Amino acid sequence: IVIKPQFDNAYPFSEGLARVGIVAFGDVFDKYGFINTAGKFVINPQFTTAGDFSEGLARVEITRKYGHGFINTGGEFIININPQFDGAYPFSEGLAMVRIGGKRGFINPAGEIVIKPQFDSAFSFSEGLAVVLIGDFTSGKWGYINKAGEVVINPQFDRAWPFSEGLAPVRIGGKFGYINKAGEFVIKPQFDGAGSFSK
Repeated sequence: IVIKPQFDNAYPFSEGLARVGIVAFGDVFDKYGFINTAGKFVINPQFTTAGDFSEGLARVEITRKYGHGFINTGGEFIININPQFDGAYPFSEGLAMVRIGGKRGFINPAGEIVIKPQFDSAFSFSEGLAVVLIGDFTSGKWGYINKAGEVVINPQFDRAWPFSEGLAPVRIGGKFGYINKAGEFVIKPQFDGAGSFSK
């Protein structure tokens, strides 16, 4: 044991810091902060929700009305999310997904909308593309957009996941296969389940 048990909640290290939760006296919920690899707090527990650091920023919330956005590794608010956003997700490849009502779009590190919220669901960018849903979860179709917000693989899949090592698992007709970035099947749908390629 290099960091003794002392936290009510703890998560893996990311970019040199780990998110930990401490239940404050008389409080029901954890307050989240960040420790370094020596187990010392570098950002004190103060957030009601927090995400791991990704690309130098972490999604945090003190309350929806005050302090809702992204902090840097020094604990400074870099992006205060405008109250119009109902949610925000970690940065990946320079963009972070945001939610307004039931629609999802993407912002840049300056907090500016670069892809307007228009998709019914979405994943973060991976290998230059993001998975998006057009329609509801039961009858809608999944496709892929680029960082300009352009659809580059038409929504046609019953489910789809991010690209990894040039391939993405998709489901069509109840079976899983793998497509390339041109949207072509390189491993035809034949499996009952499938995950992303890794090494």
